[in-house]
Amino acid sequence: MKIKKNDILTLDKYIYEALYNGKSGYYMKSNPFGKNGDYITAPNISILFSEMIAIWIILFWENLKRPKKFNVIELGAGNGEMIKQIIKTFDKFLLFKNCCKINILEKSIYLKKIQKRKLKNRNVKWLKNLNEISNIPSIFIGNEFFDALPIKQFIKKKNKWYERNVKFSKLNRPKFTDILIDIKKIEKKIGFKISHKQKFIEYSPLSIKYLKIISKKINSNNGGILIIDYGYWSSNMKNTLKSISNHKFNEVLNNFGQSDITYNLSFKLVEKILKKFNLKISGMTNQKNFLINLGILTRAEIISKNLPFSKKADIYFRVKRLIGKNSMGELFKVLLATKKNVNFQTGFVN
Repeated sequence: MKIKKNDILTLDKYIYEALYNGKSGYYMKSNPFGKNGDYITAPNISILFSEMIAIWIILFWENLKRPKKFNVIELGAGNGEMIKQIIKTFDKFLLFKNCCKINILEKSIYLKKIQKRKLKNRNVKWLKNLNEISNIPSIFIGNEFFDALPIKQFIKKKNKWYERNVKFSKLNRPKFTDILIDIKKIEKKIGFKISHKQKFIEYSPLSIKYLKIISKKINSNNGGILIIDYGYWSSNMKNTLKSISNHKFNEVLNNFGQSDITYNLSFKLVEKILKKFNLKISGMTNQKNFLINLGILTRAEIISKNLPFSKKADIYFRVKRLIGKNSMGELFKVLLATKKNVNFQTGFVN
């Protein structure tokens, strides 16, 4: 899409163009992960994160009575580090490995090339869309996936609702502009009424679209979806939109296509949407509790037992980043939604 002077885009369309435009989109032309990128995700901090997720997936499969065919679908695999380590862990569990089909949903052609190099000689299917998934029991893994999808924002002023838009009065200097809307149309789209207490709404239409398809697959074939992302529990929505470049925050409307645009998930909203699509919320906690319940500290102790102090310290430093109160441990939340007949709480209870 070519943006012209005086064009007005809804916020989600602006974010989509900034992140996913085929030629200039942020995710379509570079690798944003790691020390040399703009941010670091949990799988790139420690392989123990991916190991814990892999073991959790196997336990989930066992809870489903070990189906002979089972899908593992990673939503947005980034630089491929997490799924690489997950598959490596699966190699140690041959019964599960022989039942398991690995799938990746990835929009970025650039990141897909990195993933294919990293997963060379591995039996992985890259999906064009979620409808390509075979109709067998499945677990969907979304680690920092939904925060990267474009969002809409609505602001309440004097009991009237306005949608946030971006106006290009000057092509190189876009500005926010708020346009009056009918809130009932928004309520119809998200499927439920907005509380009169809300003064701000932030949601992703694309997230709802994905969750609808995923929920249908889970209800038809059994399974669940595990969402790990930064977000908040409060039912009062807030403006969390931000832009990140070179590990620092910057203005959202600056550096079009050159920086990440993201937001914090409202897990109450995600919960509401999943329940609307007839799934059961089987577990909700923070990343710290989830990883500790899965045994990450015990695993760190085992692998560091005979290592020199410097390497042992590095392992624990990385684990601390994953579970620390002031790092990822409490900011990141974990939610599991399943078919209603599934009873599985591993990772969510002590």
